[in-house]
Parts: sequence; structure tokens; C-alpha cells
Amino acid sequence: MTDIATGDSMDELERIRKRKMEELMKISGNNRLEIEVNDNNFEKEVIEKSKEVPVVVDFWAAWCGPCLMLGPVLEKLAKEFNGKFILAKINVDENPVKSQEYGIMSIPSVKLFRNGKLADEFTGLLPETAVREWISSNIAQSE
Repeated sequence: MTDIATGDSMDELERIRKRKMEELMKISGNNRLEIEVNDNNFEKEVIEKSKEVPVVVDFWAAWCGPCLMLGPVLEKLAKEFNGKFILAKINVDENPVKSQEYGIMSIPSVKLFRNGKLADEFTGLLPETAVREWISSNIAQSE
């Protein structure tokens, strides 16, 4: 019998946890919480997937300070909401077609798609509590 307090037991528990997570990922298939999208796969990864689960799209750029502050908040909330929405990130500098199509004039710009259509949006850096409330109210409409 192994003593739970020993490092060996903790290593074994960590291996079991990792194996279970891998099994869950196989079960869930392509149901990732966060994805990178571009001009070419936007239709499939955002519009089509939004018919199954809401998709929050973060239009951002590497040089944008507020984008770099909002990104981790959105990523944290994607994990917190655990599959109730997909977070899609699209770099506006590398994907001008979709940026122009959705009228991106300022970034960060966050748009929520539901049932294949744009359902809600906000522009600029918001506090985490405001972003959480925005996501919560939009997710509630989907359930």
C-alpha cells in the first residue's frame, strides 16, 4: 500500500489525471475551447460551429496593448465556462478579408455568433466582470 503523502503517489495521481484528460479530449473530439481562425476557415470554424454552440470571436493584433490584456481574460473565461462557448481568435493584420467584412475599425473587437449569425458585440477593453456578464447573458439566451 502506498502512502498518499509520498511523492511517488502524487506522481501516480498526476499520471492518472493526465490519462483521464487525454481520454476526455478524445471523447470530445474537436470540441476545443479555444481556436485560431483565419479568412479561409472562418465560415467553417465560426459560422457553422455557432449553429451548435455560441462562438466568441476576438479580433486582435499583436501590436495592440488592450488586445494583449483582453486576450487572457477571454481565455480564462473560455476555460471557466467549460464548453458553453468556443473562443475563436483572429489576427486582423493577417486576415484583412474577415476584418473588413465585419467592419473592424477598432480593436480589440469581440463578436458573438449564435445560430450562424452575429448576435452581439463589444469593442475595446472591458473589465473581466463586464466581459463575464456579457458572456453570461449571451450564453443564457442560447440555453
